[in-house]
Amino acid sequence: MPMNLIHRRRCSSVKWARAVEDMLLPWALDGVELGPDTLEIGPGYGATTRVLLPEVQHLTLLEVDEASAARLRREFEGRAEVRQGDGARMPFEGHRFDSVVCFTMLHHVPTPAAQDRLFAEAHRVLRPGGVFVGCDALTSLRFRLIHIGDTCVPVPPATLGERLRAAGFAKAEVTVGEGRFRFRAE
Repeated sequence: MPMNLIHRRRCSSVKWARAVEDMLLPWALDGVELGPDTLEIGPGYGATTRVLLPEVQHLTLLEVDEASAARLRREFEGRAEVRQGDGARMPFEGHRFDSVVCFTMLHHVPTPAAQDRLFAEAHRVLRPGGVFVGCDALTSLRFRLIHIGDTCVPVPPATLGERLRAAGFAKAEVTVGEGRFRFRAE
């Protein structure tokens, strides 16, 4: 199900883009070396993509929503490769990327089983020694209100490490912060 109007406006706002640049990505990527070839799953309106572009040599975007993928192609043409597809069934060969990232999108994956397939796919497309990193929001009343009518399946941070290891990662670290959590898996 597409995002509701309130959620779409929030995610495409200048205020959200500033929060992503000033707080969210610096916290999520603290101490992480992405390497030259990065895959971003679920970039949505591109706020995270704008921050990532200067940090990597090659950025590939995988967006499930066809209209969003078209919008991303227009904005990032010549600077990022944009593919339309599902993170739980990635259209890439194995061991292609140095890093895979996803920011504030896991709760839009429709089921825990699909989330687990996305984790396994992230592991499959990573080169040996690569890193899967991201963040998402903790569930709260405000979070639930913003998502009325949306697909919203929050990821419990208490079980995420175990789920990432089940997907094939040898190491998984999850850190809970104010209103959100971040993860890193290798």
